[in-house]
Amino acid sequence: MAGKNMADIESYANKAVAGLKKIDYLRDVQIVQPLKIPVIAITLDRQKVSQFGLNVTDIARSVTASTSSSRFTEKNQWLDEDKQYTYQVQVQIPEYTMNTMDELKEIPLLKGQSTPTLADVATFKTTYAPGEYDRVGPRRFLTVSANIYKKDLGTATIDVQKVIKSLGTPPKGLVADLRGMTSLLTETMGSLQSGLGFAVLVIFLLLAANYQSFKLSLTVLSTVPAVILGSLTALLLTGSTLNLQSYMGMIMSTGVSVANAILIVTNGENLRLEFKDATRAAITSAAIRLRPILMTSFAMMAGMIPMASGLGEAGEQSAPLGRAVIGGLFASTLAALFILPLVFAWVQDKTTYQSPSLMPEEITTINPQSI
Repeated sequence: MAGKNMADIESYANKAVAGLKKIDYLRDVQIVQPLKIPVIAITLDRQKVSQFGLNVTDIARSVTASTSSSRFTEKNQWLDEDKQYTYQVQVQIPEYTMNTMDELKEIPLLKGQSTPTLADVATFKTTYAPGEYDRVGPRRFLTVSANIYKKDLGTATIDVQKVIKSLGTPPKGLVADLRGMTSLLTETMGSLQSGLGFAVLVIFLLLAANYQSFKLSLTVLSTVPAVILGSLTALLLTGSTLNLQSYMGMIMSTGVSVANAILIVTNGENLRLEFKDATRAAITSAAIRLRPILMTSFAMMAGMIPMASGLGEAGEQSAPLGRAVIGGLFASTLAALFILPLVFAWVQDKTTYQSPSLMPEEITTINPQSI
């Protein structure tokens, strides 16, 4: 929470803490910055200060030198001529000597004189103040932190956003924002979703150029939803989360699935032109490519079993990748063998048998004598 009014920031942060504590899997919900540090407020009576012939600067220097160190008021360097090394010299009253209010009041204000003292020109009051001020540009901010217990970061992010939204509109000038690993997760997941969508689009355009048909391109991509559904189902059954590793597994499964679909569609289109029957061509093509598709899919799924088991050091981190690949390939294999032929037969049922290309491979030679 960032803003200019510290009271508004603290009030809003306390509401956020109360709301986050209602989420049962969040632990150690707290405001990071210390807000209630006991301090002594020294209020100067300017009339008395002027009567003693003092000024605020001299008084501040005396108090600083007595309560902390003279290095904050006078810089003093001593040069060791033998070693050619400079040492900082400072005067500091030990903490065990300056540890009561009465000793603070007896701080002398004039050099070499025991009077006047600080108590002669000031009043003292114990109060509380923030231990530190953190800033983002001109705004002060408070950080509310929490640990997650047996829950994924994505779910926690959604729940925290709901809590912040339930607090209503922040006071004027105050901004509430999610930082830390949450922002990195949101950025990463957004990039992966964009990358997956862009990859599917590029595949679609390349297939359209190869087949010279948008319908066949869509037919090939009809197995992609099965990949996503299979991967999500496998992650759900194994208790894994949708993260960077599982997204990579989806992308890998999509590549293998599209390759298998291309084999069936290419073969089916050639057989359609030969049989003049889209349904027969689709069934025959799936039967011909059955063994290669099963061998490819099962070989890759078998290779992913050790990774999906999550055994070994840091195995749980890479396990979602293997599980997503196995689930996606299993579902895409079924879709390629049973759903894809139906889609091909439906799409190509009434399609013409003439080549759509402006330069077909089969060129009919015309006899000039017949004209």
